[in-house]
Amino acid sequence: MDSHVSAPPGARSGFITRSRAAVSLLFLMNGFVVGCWAPKIPDFAERLALTKFELGLMILVFGVGSLVMMPIAGAQIAKHGSRIVVQVLAACVLPLLLALTLAPNVITGAISLFLFGGFIGAMDVAMNANAVSVEKSMRRAIMSSCHAFWSLGGLIGSGLGGIVISKLGILGHAQLATVLAAIFLAVAWPMILADPPHPDTKKEKTKLPMVPLPWLLGLMALFSMVPEGAVLDWGALYLRQEMDASVALSGLGFAAFSATMAIMRFAGDLVRDRLGGVKTLRICTLFAIVGMLLAGLAPNAELAILGFAFCGIGISNMVPIAFSAAGNIPGLKPGIGISVVTTMGYSGMLVAPSLIGFVAEHIGFAVVFMALPVLLLVVLLLSKLAHYADETSGGGH
Repeated sequence: MDSHVSAPPGARSGFITRSRAAVSLLFLMNGFVVGCWAPKIPDFAERLALTKFELGLMILVFGVGSLVMMPIAGAQIAKHGSRIVVQVLAACVLPLLLALTLAPNVITGAISLFLFGGFIGAMDVAMNANAVSVEKSMRRAIMSSCHAFWSLGGLIGSGLGGIVISKLGILGHAQLATVLAAIFLAVAWPMILADPPHPDTKKEKTKLPMVPLPWLLGLMALFSMVPEGAVLDWGALYLRQEMDASVALSGLGFAAFSATMAIMRFAGDLVRDRLGGVKTLRICTLFAIVGMLLAGLAPNAELAILGFAFCGIGISNMVPIAFSAAGNIPGLKPGIGISVVTTMGYSGMLVAPSLIGFVAEHIGFAVVFMALPVLLLVVLLLSKLAHYADETSGGGH
């Protein structure tokens, strides 16, 4: 299959195509760059003499950049298609690790972080829109595995970052990471699926949708990503402080969550093709609810870790299904629908960690984990909307 939408109507393409390989590489690159940033944060804070509060504000600048640029990306995708937009944004991402490494003062550091968050978030919208187009062309679900490649990229970037920094230094690490990211992009570049706008909609004015469906799907993504952020940011601290777990054991909470999430994201497309989006989302949400309750009610660290593993199974495919559905809303351009859902979803990841930390300081993490299933119940109530995800693949028929 070439890089254009050309699959025969009603027929599924092969399991792996050039366009699928390309969008998977884009997810891998994006996750890898974000993962590479994580081990650089201590040096960034030390070099700019930032207090913890000031570093928190800097990280907030990253999030603000994402929220500003995501809707702009959606509008450009609606006008030009996702291919050219994701190519431009991915190219803009490449120099930013070097910019963050070389920033000499707080002002340049803040500008670099704003652009980093902005281009990473905007690329996220564009590559998700491209993945929706690939799903349509293949008539096969691929969104979950794309997000698995993002998780894999993040794991590689963060896992190797400390080792590389110790060997090559902070600048050498940024240079190597930039070269590797450029290789990922160069391999993907000629294979990226071309999805120009429909001729009938090309002249329409791009604006925020006035229909409720994309906002309801955005709420699903938001309420799915808040629990994810809670486990990722606070799971280890919960095990350490409230379960008296050792440093090694408390780290297993994140490991169990990440491992089951990655495995289920790679398996999620096959599951969705067999069961359909609605049934898959409902099963995943139930796993996440059970996992959260088990983690919150657990009498010891071992059972809490098991709860986090169940959470990983559940949360893994909830957001990918919401993204697929957002790209297939009748009468709405995919870029607009996906930008709404990604912006709402990631705003939860931006605001929730600090809010959860504030609440947990007063009532404890256990109560927070027991309360989060309320959000997941809302996802369960809205789960019928996931049938729009099946428009990509014919899954569940």
